[in-house]
Amino acid sequence: MKVVVQRVESASVKVDGKILGQIDNGYLLLVGFGQEDTEEKIDYVVKKIISLRIFSDQNGKMNLNIGQVGGKILSISQFTLYANTKDGARPSFTESLKFDEANKYYQLFNQKLRSQGLIVEEGEFGADMKVSLVNDGPVTIIVEN
Repeated sequence: MKVVVQRVESASVKVDGKILGQIDNGYLLLVGFGQEDTEEKIDYVVKKIISLRIFSDQNGKMNLNIGQVGGKILSISQFTLYANTKDGARPSFTESLKFDEANKYYQLFNQKLRSQGLIVEEGEFGADMKVSLVNDGPVTIIVEN
C-alpha cells in the first residue's frame, strides 16, 4: 500500500464536471494498493496517517496531527502509484491490485479513517477524476507498507 499525503489548505475532486468531494484544511490522500496488501497493512497505514504530526503548532513547528487541528481528508484512489517504469517508456501496472480487490480495500481504508472520527470525502473509484488542491507548505509525505 502506498499513500501520498499532501497537507492542503483546500482540495476538491470532480467527475464529469460535478464536484464529488471537497475539503478545506486537511489532507489530500492519493491511495494505491499492490498485490501484497492486506487488511493489517491498511490498519498500519491508517494509524500512521492519523498520527502524523505535520500541522504547525503555535510556534510554527510541525507538531500537531490531523485530529488536533480538526482537519478533513479527501481520499483519491490512485492505482498509478504502482507504475513500474524500469523497462521502456510505457509504465506497467502489473504490480497494482486488481480492480475489484483494490476497490474493496479502498472502501475499507476510508471506513477505517472515518471510524477514527475523521471526515473523509472521496472521489469515484476507477473514474477519470480532476483533482484540484492548494498544497500547504508544501508538505508532501509518502506512507508505505
